[in-house]
Parts: sequence; structure tokens; C-alpha cells
Amino acid sequence: MEIDFVPLRPDLIRTYISVGRQAYNEHYVHLWQNGDTSPYITSSFTKNVVEREYEDPTLSLYVIQQGKLAVGILKLIPHKALDTFSSKKAFHIEKIYLLKRYSGIGVGTEALRFTERLAREMNKEVLWLDTMQNGRALSFYQKNDFVIHRASELSFPGAKASEKAMWILIKKL
Repeated sequence: MEIDFVPLRPDLIRTYISVGRQAYNEHYVHLWQNGDTSPYITSSFTKNVVEREYEDPTLSLYVIQQGKLAVGILKLIPHKALDTFSSKKAFHIEKIYLLKRYSGIGVGTEALRFTERLAREMNKEVLWLDTMQNGRALSFYQKNDFVIHRASELSFPGAKASEKAMWILIKKL
């Protein structure tokens, strides 16, 4: 299975938005009151938001492709501090969203490997990310050598109180 991580460019912005929205809604609608994911979607996957992020030199955005088919997105913040880890040492994985039919077949693992290679090339000491305390993502990350660093919480209005609990996970490099 050949997976490519294509850096976002203007002609891929629509694809990034479409795949990001679909993947998010396929996996996370249960987090939201009345299944209304719009608070998150409007903060993450509108044309204005993605164009602004594309222009932001502190972010790295990718469309994940299998062959010519877009199967997910990746949003990285290579220099983002976490607690005692300075921005020089810490690399944040903000989003790995895969279309549901491409989950569980190794695409996510390839995304983590790709990200880890980038982090190592930058001499980072730690990868970190947030994940829901409930759900399959936690076990996936733990299988890939991430450990729980501390608790966190989803802070968007409209999220169900029972679903807000998150973990910050780290992987030392």
C-alpha cells in the first residue's frame, strides 16, 4: 500500500476541507449534542480557516493520498511547547483524520511514521497529541508507543459533557 503525504497547496484546499469534514463526521459525531459538529467544523474546515492555516508558516498541512485518492488529512505544528518541553523540543500532531473506510489498514500508522521522521530530522525530543479518553484512537496511539502524559478536555461549545475528557499523549524520540 503506497501512502503519500502531499503538502497542502491552493489546488488541494477544497479536497483538504472535504476530506477533513467527512472524516471528522464519520468518527466524531457522537461527541456533539444532537450530532451537531458545526462548532468544530466551522473552526477547522471552512475555506477561510484553511486558507489562513495554509499561509501560516508555523503549520504543516497535508492531504494523505493512497494513489491519487485522498484518504485523510494531517495537520502538524512542528514547534509547539508542551509543559516542560519547549517549542524547540516538542512537535505537536494536531490532526490525523482518515476516512472511515481507510481506518484500520495501516494509513494511520504510516502517518505516525511520517511525522516521527519529520520530528527526528528537526531533532525533536517528543511528539505529542490530544486524543479522546474514550474510543479506539487511544489504543491505536498506545500501540504506537505513545503514553499518557496528562488529562485534558475538549473545550468547544456544544460538545457533550460526558465526552469532553481527553488525554495528552507523548512519545519520546
